[in-house]
Amino acid sequence: MEQLYEINSVLNTAFKRITHDELSLEMREFAKVNDVPIIDDSGLETVLQFLALKKPHRILEIGSAIGYWSTMISRHTGAEVVTIERDDKNYQQAVDFIARSSVKEKITIYKADALEFDTNILAELTFDVIFIDAAKSAYQRFFEKYEPFLADDGLMITDNLLFHGHIFKDKNELGRNLRDLTRKIKTYSEWLHNNPSYETIFLPLGDGIAFSYKIKR
Repeated sequence: MEQLYEINSVLNTAFKRITHDELSLEMREFAKVNDVPIIDDSGLETVLQFLALKKPHRILEIGSAIGYWSTMISRHTGAEVVTIERDDKNYQQAVDFIARSSVKEKITIYKADALEFDTNILAELTFDVIFIDAAKSAYQRFFEKYEPFLADDGLMITDNLLFHGHIFKDKNELGRNLRDLTRKIKTYSEWLHNNPSYETIFLPLGDGIAFSYKIKR
């Protein structure tokens, strides 16, 4: 784990795509004070490096939290973002932050459990990128539900696959709930690795990110 933190530190210094504004700094401070998990700078820098090559026009985010990822990604790429959040407090806070952002016209946020969300709302849309950062126990279900909306040459991104280093721990070091969750994350990672429809790159950056490219047939 120490080596991963060193890698993150180096990349955080080397990559300079992120530019913060007053609002993004406020959002980061809010997340810190209120213990809301948001992507760290090394993870965000990595995503932006990949998106610089992808040049997406429309992105779907599963798990808005307070709207940090969607506002930062839209501001840095110019892409339209559709995002879904189930938690009442996070949703209301995201609505407020997005409304105050310079990209408010580019972001659409829905209040819903992404597993229960009526995808008919998205029926006419396709997404160049889908970003999954919601309930870890349901990652594969999110992937399979929203995959039909991914463009033919689309990119699926999954965050938090290292789960704060818990996946490296012996199962006897973890409580029952953590054991179950780490098992599901490992199962999902293996499923991604073996999915014949995608080429997946796993990077130990931020809290672990997978970039899955849809294979053209």
